[in-house]
Amino acid sequence: MSAVRTVLGDVAPAELGVCDAHDHVFFGSPQLPGQELRDVSAARAELAAFRALGGNSVVQWTPYGLGRRAADLPPLSRETGVRVVAATGLHQAVHYDERTLKALRGGLAALFVAELTQGIGTSGVRAGIVKVAGGFHALDAHARWTMTAAAEAHHATGAPIAVHLELGTGALDVLDLLCGELGVPPHRVILGHLNRSPDLVVHRQAAASGCYLAFDGPSRANHATDWRMPDAVRALAEAGFGDRLLLGGDTTTAAARSVNGGPGMPYLLRRVVPRLAADMGAELVGLIMRENPGRALAVEWP
Repeated sequence: MSAVRTVLGDVAPAELGVCDAHDHVFFGSPQLPGQELRDVSAARAELAAFRALGGNSVVQWTPYGLGRRAADLPPLSRETGVRVVAATGLHQAVHYDERTLKALRGGLAALFVAELTQGIGTSGVRAGIVKVAGGFHALDAHARWTMTAAAEAHHATGAPIAVHLELGTGALDVLDLLCGELGVPPHRVILGHLNRSPDLVVHRQAAASGCYLAFDGPSRANHATDWRMPDAVRALAEAGFGDRLLLGGDTTTAAARSVNGGPGMPYLLRRVVPRLAADMGAELVGLIMRENPGRALAVEWP
């Protein structure tokens, strides 16, 4: 039976409820010095605020080496009542030092499989997705390496592959590689950050492949595309791709957390969902928030 792998164990897709399909409970990168998401109390408050607005689950896209704090996720999930899906995978090369990358050469796919089936480090927490990343309008050697490893991990476990698209670009190149060359079924691929490049033609081409499209990161100060996102979501729904759409908050800095005065996780339910419901109807938004995440993440795990 297909199940979504959460940090507290596998659950039926319907048990996800209202789902933030791309966010970060913990995250840290040299690219964002001083803005690490590593405070457990702040994470608890953020999840509780999301839960208070009706949120039921969060998919954390934080991959290997970027401060996942896997051991802290189960108690936070229990305390707040929010289901959490953890990630394995690897981000762009700029987020790591060369020593780390060198140590992973030759064993990346095996690492992903181990974290999906055995657990992340000594935490015992098993990942439920593989997160990788493309480049700006291109796939460099690092992206091809990580995506090849992600495809191997998918073929071994069935795990979904979530892809950071740099500024929302490169969607079709990613699909050509993952689904064309590497044989990953399109419905096992989630493309993130489509809102950052509001090219409606590319969106439709990507959706037509059968992959999932995530619109995430509302009110990110360096991506002024919030006002275009509803049009992109509506266009895809009107083209018959409402069952391919996901929404997420993508909180990546301490300043962006609601507990620190930013939009944070609650903003998705406080402002984004009502805005879309007013434009497109509650039924479609319910499909996006409740049903699509379960289909995108559910796997018949080995």
